[in-house]
Amino acid sequence: MRILGIDPGIGICGFGLIETTSRAGAKVLDYGAVTTKVDAPMAERLLELYESLTEVFKETKPEVVAIEKLFFSKNITTGIAVAEARGVILLVAEQFGVKIREYTPNEIKKSLTGYGSATKTQMEEMVRVHLGLKEKPKPDDAADALAAAITCGLLYREDDIIETEKFSNTRGRRK
Repeated sequence: MRILGIDPGIGICGFGLIETTSRAGAKVLDYGAVTTKVDAPMAERLLELYESLTEVFKETKPEVVAIEKLFFSKNITTGIAVAEARGVILLVAEQFGVKIREYTPNEIKKSLTGYGSATKTQMEEMVRVHLGLKEKPKPDDAADALAAAITCGLLYREDDIIETEKFSNTRGRRK
């Protein structure tokens, strides 16, 4: 199964594509980050993110998207921008008909390290080990995206998938 992990962000949006060979085995196919212009208006940045992610989806052809759930800390302004980026990501996934699975940062940490409060360094190392890479993936956002994809590979169950196809496209009512 081809799983595209995404670490949502408006300035830097990490992505990582893996292919699972078994519930515990995966190989990395691609990873990187989409960036937007910091000084551009928000609407322009969201369009740039949309267009770039559309290209990523076309090139990688994922079957499932694993996206990190939004976690608010102290900076609500940053959280709102990330929420807007997540909306774009979910839109692109829906347009491509890709199944969506969401995980909290703690779920991702726990699935890779066994510890929900693992450090960024520990997570990057576990991504490296799990995928058999010689070096930790860079940028950090790509490593986070790969961690989400690995988590999906480990925890994926068909009944956990958000089934948006049950809703009509015009009014959001169940069919």
